[in-house]
Amino acid sequence: MKDENPIQLHCHPPEHAVSDQRRAYLVGLVGRDIQRSKSPVIHEQEARELGLHMVYQLLDLNVLQRDVDALGEILYSAELLGFAGLNVTHPAKQAVIPLLQELSEEARVIGAVNTVKFIDGIRRGYNTDASGFADSFRRGLRGAAMERVVQIGAGGAGAATAYAMLKLGASHLTIIDALPTRAANLVQNLSKFFDPARLSTSDDAAASLRLAQGLVHATPTGMREHPGLPVPAAALHAGLWVAEIVYFPLETELLRVAKAQGCRTLDGGGMAVFQAASAFEIFTGQEADRERMMRHFRRIPSD
Repeated sequence: MKDENPIQLHCHPPEHAVSDQRRAYLVGLVGRDIQRSKSPVIHEQEARELGLHMVYQLLDLNVLQRDVDALGEILYSAELLGFAGLNVTHPAKQAVIPLLQELSEEARVIGAVNTVKFIDGIRRGYNTDASGFADSFRRGLRGAAMERVVQIGAGGAGAATAYAMLKLGASHLTIIDALPTRAANLVQNLSKFFDPARLSTSDDAAASLRLAQGLVHATPTGMREHPGLPVPAAALHAGLWVAEIVYFPLETELLRVAKAQGCRTLDGGGMAVFQAASAFEIFTGQEADRERMMRHFRRIPSD
């Protein structure tokens, strides 16, 4: 039966695209609840700074009235429209993988993709979340103790942050998820590439945090659409550092409570900017100025 509600991607080509195809880029972000994303602004601004032409479209599953099972149609439509590639966010970072022909090494190990580049009929998937989180961590939590770290969340973003923490040198990482099998599967996958003794799961966040020096939060909890705390407030203590991936708002309830407890904290802005910078380079082949992108990101209103 013919689809009574076909996907329609409404895109406006970059200015001067006809006269300067080599330096014109049409890209986008596919995910759910992404209308407040800062990605269009920071990508398009960096392109202007480099003398490029870029249009960055939001392909919101809610607006399109589709779910992740429509990813194949969305990628196909984007290719037909001449997109250079797409960023991918919740809930599509893992679901998109079967639709790709090639994966970067990091994307293969992590098992999640946040950037897809279209190259001569080939869809190649990358993961820039891990390097983005690692860059932000080095910048904002330099010297943080990492003997025992607890991570909440084992989805696409959580797979990337877990990989990053292990690469950064966390001696032991405990992964907790609302779906215990998802946490177990992530541990099983990462144990193929890292010492299994460095990884475990738990169903008791409070008990795990009592022994930990750090907490990584990698779920949507704390976003305006998903208010609240991912762990009990009483489980936070001054001996913890707390790293967040959410950046709407920049100061989540978790970070506010953690600061009140005397914790060192890291908001999600750095990861958002640094993963975007790497994705920008994949799309355009041009080196992004990360400090400039960070300054611009901080100037964009969060509301």
